[in-house]
Amino acid sequence: MQRDYYEVLGVARDASADEIKKAYKKAARKFHPDLNRDDPTAEDKFKEATEAYDVLRDDDKRRIFDQYGHEGLRGRGFEPNFTNVQDIFESLFGGAGFADFFGGGRGGGRGPRRGAHLEYPLTLDFMEAVHGCTKEVTIARRVNCEDCDGDGLKPGASRHDCSTCGGAGQVIQAQGFLRIRTTCPACRGQGSTVAAEDRCGTCSGSGKQRETAEMELRIPAGSYAGLQIRHAGKGEAGDPGAPPGDLFVTIDVRPHELFKRDGDEIYVSVPVPYPVMCLGGEITVPTVHGEEPFTVKRGTASGHVEVLRGKGVERLRARGTRGDQHLRLVVDVPTSLSEDEEELLRKLADMQDVGVREKGFWHNLIGKFTG
Repeated sequence: MQRDYYEVLGVARDASADEIKKAYKKAARKFHPDLNRDDPTAEDKFKEATEAYDVLRDDDKRRIFDQYGHEGLRGRGFEPNFTNVQDIFESLFGGAGFADFFGGGRGGGRGPRRGAHLEYPLTLDFMEAVHGCTKEVTIARRVNCEDCDGDGLKPGASRHDCSTCGGAGQVIQAQGFLRIRTTCPACRGQGSTVAAEDRCGTCSGSGKQRETAEMELRIPAGSYAGLQIRHAGKGEAGDPGAPPGDLFVTIDVRPHELFKRDGDEIYVSVPVPYPVMCLGGEITVPTVHGEEPFTVKRGTASGHVEVLRGKGVERLRARGTRGDQHLRLVVDVPTSLSEDEEELLRKLADMQDVGVREKGFWHNLIGKFTG
């Protein structure tokens, strides 16, 4: 079972960004496998600390974790991986000791890089998010060059071991008593280079081309603003031998003129004629799934809320179940009355001994100043 990220770093839940960063640096130095070769648990502890830092340093991820925990993060496409851990650590420490951690110290080098992840913002109408939909979108990304199949070489040409790192993909520097391995600056960790005359003319040796492609995105029912939907392998192409990145679709939702939403719950106010509120009766009320008949009880007070079970939004993580709709009944006050309607209301006011403004009040009042 995964531990609480705040517990992993030993910080309070209201810790500042600086406190979280400081705690991670301390944990990374303590558990780095290069410095704990006799501790078989160090590697897992190091990964755990780096994963915790990756979440808590990011405001959006931290908010999701605070509210929904580990399951909430997984539901939004967050999955720790080696590239993630490596980049996070190197951003603070410059790549110290990663050759041993990821197998480079055994002759493997850093290896080919996975393709970059892409994020696509998608705005939906309210009902599209509630019921789900399919969208055709245009995605711009880098893919493997068709002419060289991603290796950046002309036909018949070959790569050569990097003269700087000897093909290891990393170089070693001494800092005090530590021997620090960092990514080779000449070959960027690939361990090989391509001579200028051997490079593919189509992609100039990069192995990549820009592509704009149509893609069908399926949006599940119950989607909400801030949801990230992961499409594995739909990001940019990686180095030869490495997988592509992922595409993360970030959802935004336009507001509805009638319905309000809070999670899986729907809220709506419905005006009801005064006689129906007093005597009871049948009305038709709107839901996100269509109109429904509803019985108003006799003597219902304005502002009374009824709950329509199962008439809310489908739950993303509990398919086949829905939230509820909260129906607020308010008196529908007409803005204009016929003479007969006004006369009836005045008789009712007299019977209930309720003081109302006299008919023609404003006309008589204005006459006093103009007569």
